[in-house]
Amino acid sequence: MLPFADPARRLAVWGALIAALGAGTASAAAQDSIAASVPPAAQSLRPGDVVRITVWRQPELSGEFRITADGAIGHPLYQSVDVRNVTLAEATSRIRQYLTQLTNDPQVVIEPLLSVAVGGEVRQPGLYNLPLGTTLSQAVAQAGGGSDEGVLKRVRLIRGQRQVVIDLTDVKENQGAMPVRSGDQIFLQRRGNAFRDIIGPMASILGAAAAIISVSRQ
Repeated sequence: MLPFADPARRLAVWGALIAALGAGTASAAAQDSIAASVPPAAQSLRPGDVVRITVWRQPELSGEFRITADGAIGHPLYQSVDVRNVTLAEATSRIRQYLTQLTNDPQVVIEPLLSVAVGGEVRQPGLYNLPLGTTLSQAVAQAGGGSDEGVLKRVRLIRGQRQVVIDLTDVKENQGAMPVRSGDQIFLQRRGNAFRDIIGPMASILGAAAAIISVSRQ
């Protein structure tokens, strides 16, 4: 007689499979509840951000520069200007004041850019420098949107030590409107298939076990 041919044993196996599927759903639901508690990005500059500084008629003073861990602008020219955790208006004021030492009446525009990685099942995965205020939905759109296998209902956001799952299709919760932060990693998950992802592999394992037991009995 083949292993697991007994009805009770078959029932136990299928019960384990159903439990595994249920555990996955519960985990996703728990992560969704955490996602709702993630605060929106503060409207201030942080280490890792990239700033585009444009000084009118002064190309040698202009460019895109990253904010270092100590809050300085990562360029020898601006390294004495501390812009960490200050508003954009304050950062602009500090840079303009610094530039008065180099040129008369500097006309400066500062555009903050957030470094965000977008990957998984998107059409153009990569590292993007995005304007302050960019939302999760806009970041995914910047990467070309989801591929044919992408699931907008399950977008994984990794922020620091936390991971949450965001449903970009939920208009009521509107989680896609959450602003991104520098260092965010956004992954669009692949469309799941219960038979392919769980039942199929489990059936293969059970089949292999059955073959081993059958051989051992010969």
